[in-house]
Amino acid sequence: MRHPRTADVFVTGLGVVSSIGTGVQENLEALRALRSGISKSHSFRTRLDVPLARVPLGGAADALSSSDVQCCPCNPEEEDPVTRTAILSSLAVSEALRDAGLNPAELPVGLILGTSVGGMDLGELFYEDFSRDPSSGDIRLMSHYDCGATTDYVRRKHSLTGFSTTISTACSSAGNAIMLGARMICAGLADVVVAGGGDALSRFTVNGFNSLRILSQSPCRPFDASRDGLNLGEGAGFLVLESGKSLRQRGVQAYCRVTGWANVDEAFHQTGSNPEGDGAYAAMSAALEVAALEPSDIDFVNTHGTATPGNDLSEGNALKRLFGDALPPFGSFKGYVGHTLAASEGIEAVYCVLSLKYGELWPSPGFTSADPLLGIEPLTCHRKGLGIRNILSNSFGFGGNDSSLVFSAL
Repeated sequence: MRHPRTADVFVTGLGVVSSIGTGVQENLEALRALRSGISKSHSFRTRLDVPLARVPLGGAADALSSSDVQCCPCNPEEEDPVTRTAILSSLAVSEALRDAGLNPAELPVGLILGTSVGGMDLGELFYEDFSRDPSSGDIRLMSHYDCGATTDYVRRKHSLTGFSTTISTACSSAGNAIMLGARMICAGLADVVVAGGGDALSRFTVNGFNSLRILSQSPCRPFDASRDGLNLGEGAGFLVLESGKSLRQRGVQAYCRVTGWANVDEAFHQTGSNPEGDGAYAAMSAALEVAALEPSDIDFVNTHGTATPGNDLSEGNALKRLFGDALPPFGSFKGYVGHTLAASEGIEAVYCVLSLKYGELWPSPGFTSADPLLGIEPLTCHRKGLGIRNILSNSFGFGGNDSSLVFSAL
């Protein structure tokens, strides 16, 4: 859906947790070191011998995804176990609030959280016992199964009193969360919103993607001629979005602006995209229209770039259609943190903001040779000292739920 930009939307806080680091600084250092978090040496329980991008939280947080379920490590008085998705999301939201210098007790702060896995990690543990004996199983493990329970937990944990909702549109969830937050600020319905997404690895999603035959046995290679699938990951990423009025009243500095957004549903296939890239093209074009920008104004495109044969072909065709011979540098972060499903645009939005702040672009890992059907190449070198003005960032979900965002320098 298109919605005109009628006011400035500023980004004033960042929070991220991924396989390459807990916190913005660790993630930035890993990107600068070109370090990937994808590995077969992970603690996640699966019979599949595939690389995954696991968040190395350790301690009580990892225990929540094991058979030795414990109560919430953040609050000893919590009666119910807390899902890994909720913990990852809470960590990222906490950092974003601190970074923005926000005290939710002093003003209403909204929360828009995207997730698709929700509490599957604990639900699977319940099912193991219940499937053997319907009279057994710890029902507390199901108390946070619903996607909305993650949002409610984070809202309560951080005393957020503004508008709160959950978005679950598969891999475009966090992108749509950021878009909704921006639209609410433009409409005068909110002044400060924390928006993004979080997802944790679960056996259901790993086995589900394996049934689609799109998991790679090696580190993924977005847009490469030899690409053969994606690597699943987990994590969370959130932005604090703020109106100009709130920015001035609080006297804080912004990183950048969110100037464009769009969501379309091409409804081409349950899991696949139109090979011609119709949905991706429509989303990117509409986001540029909201931002009042031309394709030539874009300095970098953060692609969805999952490294599956179909997705990269579709998105690549859309890029060629939109930009023609003037295709700007583009790349995918999936080779660093894996495909984190609903969290992907939350995490990658943080990276886009860091690119604008520091004038850096990081190469797309795994690329060696161009797909002859596309003839385009992602960025393969680390570029520094750039004057980046506008970044277009894509997140495309199952069912053709495609979203694009535009981040612009101040």
